[in-house]
Amino acid sequence: MYRNYIFDLYGTLVDIKTDEEQEALWNKMTEFYGFSGAVYGKQELREQYMALCKKEKDELCQRITQTQGKILYPEIQIDRIFRLLYEKKGISAGMELLTATAKMFRILSTEYIRLYDGALEVLSYLKGHGKHIFLLSNAQYIFTAYEINYLGITEYFDGIILSSCESCKKPDPAFFETLLCRYRLNKEETVMIGNEEETDMKGAASAGIDSLYLSSNLSPKEDDISCIKADYVIPDGNVRDVIRLLCPVR
Repeated sequence: MYRNYIFDLYGTLVDIKTDEEQEALWNKMTEFYGFSGAVYGKQELREQYMALCKKEKDELCQRITQTQGKILYPEIQIDRIFRLLYEKKGISAGMELLTATAKMFRILSTEYIRLYDGALEVLSYLKGHGKHIFLLSNAQYIFTAYEINYLGITEYFDGIILSSCESCKKPDPAFFETLLCRYRLNKEETVMIGNEEETDMKGAASAGIDSLYLSSNLSPKEDDISCIKADYVIPDGNVRDVIRLLCPVR
């Protein structure tokens, strides 16, 4: 059976609800920047944030094109956006300030974050049975590294690949190949577990590995469970069925 289990994070192992549009978030972030010496107007910070995100993505796409790269789905680094926001007001932000800024932003924008029922049990079972566990997530390192530590699951992963660190994201085949090559995984012994058809299932197919679709409260509404193209499907969100389907007791 499988030796290597690649997990998506949000919507697969972790249930999270965030809202980066709320006015209260931007009011508090404006205060935080102001307290750190970067004084913005009430709407200015949010407007500059959005503009910088777009500019960074456009420039990243241009750099990839110029170097004839094969990245189809580029990903920016959000900590660079936070840094540029300080620089616009003449503040040189070190890593300590950027980390504090990112934590503040994420905490204020998050309504809740928690492991799905059974997620820890599955990770413990796989680890206890000598399986290799990897995390492949469209995520920002400066947010996610602290969240998985907070949730107590970092130690279960034999490898962690996050989109912000690789400048590309799922379903880009290059993102999957990064993990497969870096850890020298045999594709026939590897399976991808995720909750989105477009990013997880199609990405796995393009990389030539098997897949398991886990329908969760965070799965896209357009995903039709009756038509999902995956090797395995868990329609009711029961994470524990990963064991039953992929690592049954012999």
